[in-house]
Amino acid sequence: MPTRSAPLPLNELPEQRWATVADITVPDHGPDRELVLRLVELGFVPGERLRIVAEGIAGRDPLAVRVGHTTFALRRYEASFILVEPLS
Repeated sequence: MPTRSAPLPLNELPEQRWATVADITVPDHGPDRELVLRLVELGFVPGERLRIVAEGIAGRDPLAVRVGHTTFALRRYEASFILVEPLS
């Protein structure tokens, strides 16, 4: 069974490293709340395995994130709401 590291924001996960979603930071109100709830609807939920398959030029936006059989393009800001536990 893979060992787990301390949770970190998805935007800090190294490219091509597998991780498991540990938690989602959902703001109490405002536009960020709607954004995060949409990410949850897309499948960014605790227990789901994912990895960053590609990054923008020179480590910039967007991040191509593989969740299940689907790849999503996320801004680093959006990814920062998703806490992951890297798998080793």
